Amino acid sequence: MPKRKILIVEDDRDIARLVRYNLEKSGFATVEAGTGEAALDLLSRERVDLIVLDLMLPEIDGLDVCRRIKQSERLADLPVLMLTAKGEEVDRIVGFELGADDYVTKPFSPRELVLRVKAILRRQVRQVAGKDVLRAGGIEVAVAGHRVTAGGMPIDLTALEFKLLVTLMARIGRVQTRDRLLEDVWDVYGEVTTRTVDTHVKRLRQKLGAAGARIETVRGVGYRVREGDG
Repeated sequence: MPKRKILIVEDDRDIARLVRYNLEKSGFATVEAGTGEAALDLLSRERVDLIVLDLMLPEIDGLDVCRRIKQSERLADLPVLMLTAKGEEVDRIVGFELGADDYVTKPFSPRELVLRVKAILRRQVRQVAGKDVLRAGGIEVAVAGHRVTAGGMPIDLTALEFKLLVTLMARIGRVQTRDRLLEDVWDVYGEVTTRTVDTHVKRLRQKLGAAGARIETVRGVGYRVREGDG
């Protein structure tokens, strides 16, 4: 089996070397970029499975790199783990809003970093039970193609909104708690409040129009997508 390939985007050579050593020791292949521009150039030529992305980079900062990746049709589903010295809540929230999958603050434990990389790769949204298309009433999601329609009309979703919808659609009829959605969609364990889930569900419903009513609120528990065609 080919090794999963991780792109390390870090301008501090000592940190890059530390991350590379621990990832390769754990069985991953790695490539490196010292600037945001170099990372985007590499991604245009080479396929990777996950990015460990520093926030404070020369030329193009990590947030802008993440934004460009998530706005790219080809790269939108590529997992991003942000590695940065910035630890304020607002920085974490901005990162998650842009579509980052996890956030590790320097100084960090190399073992924790590797465990988080493995967790992201395990939870990455993929084709569900061999299906490429998920349907619920008037909502249709092409998983591999990263396309959503509602009532036959194309819907433009952010990477996080798409991931949230796929997660709910893949578990149609089953209630998902807010904490479970934070774990599976944001890969977060208590770092962001459950209000984040409510905010994204509200936006998702609005974008889906009338079909958004199929995403039901289960009071005091969480959310589910209602089964059936009506």
